[in-house]
Amino acid sequence: MLIKKPADILSSEITSKGVYLNRRKFLTGTAIAGAAVLAGQVLHDLASPSTIFAMNAKINGIQSSPFSTSENITSFKDVTNYNNYYEFSTDKYQPASLAKDFKTRPWTVTIDGLVNKNQVLDLDTIIKMAAPEERIYRHRCVEGWSIVVPWVGFSLSKLINRAEPLGKAKFVEFTTINDPSQMPGMRVPVLDWPYVEGLRIDEAMHPLALLCFGMYGEALPNQDGAPLRIVVPWKYGFKSARRLFASASPTLSRSIPGARLRLMTMAFIRM
Repeated sequence: MLIKKPADILSSEITSKGVYLNRRKFLTGTAIAGAAVLAGQVLHDLASPSTIFAMNAKINGIQSSPFSTSENITSFKDVTNYNNYYEFSTDKYQPASLAKDFKTRPWTVTIDGLVNKNQVLDLDTIIKMAAPEERIYRHRCVEGWSIVVPWVGFSLSKLINRAEPLGKAKFVEFTTINDPSQMPGMRVPVLDWPYVEGLRIDEAMHPLALLCFGMYGEALPNQDGAPLRIVVPWKYGFKSARRLFASASPTLSRSIPGARLRLMTMAFIRM
């Protein structure tokens, strides 16, 4: 992740995920003094395995998408270890370890409001609705950092269209899971939990608005919004609801965690 990088460090110098993982494998098998001298910081990472996680399940049948930037991709290590995820912690480096045991199955998403067909869909049904696409999006933050991530998913419009929205629907409201027992950040009134966000209906239906369940060719890590999230590349990160699709959250039965997507006529203001 390009976190306030000095001007003399080029994006082309960012370590790719494959190189990073292979280097870790090499160091694990040759943990000797010489390796420690050659890769001090990497060995420091290895001494803290709770903050860096192994690869998740591979996603098969991924198709390339024309909705992608050609910029160099940010390293997997950075994207999975520097996270704005207040449901777990306001510290950017803590969600990686605090979210590792979060339970993402069973999982449902409820779609209701101004639609012809109310829906309660389980995770597997949603993922199988369309072929997975790789979307390489660049994101910028007002905090001064940027990332380029190869997300995996398909256009959010495919899910919304399944519920047949009414013509008078003007906005889509996203509500994320509300589970302080698994998400320690929700025990602190940093925000008015559960987290609620929204988009205009035309924004939610835009082909770039992504219903996301993977990145780097694998299932989403918990700290990046597993099992489902949305990614809206032209807006600031707080609009890309997680765990609602996984990190944004709803008010459903605690026995089956999930999230809610509601279509409505009036916008809301979140203070």
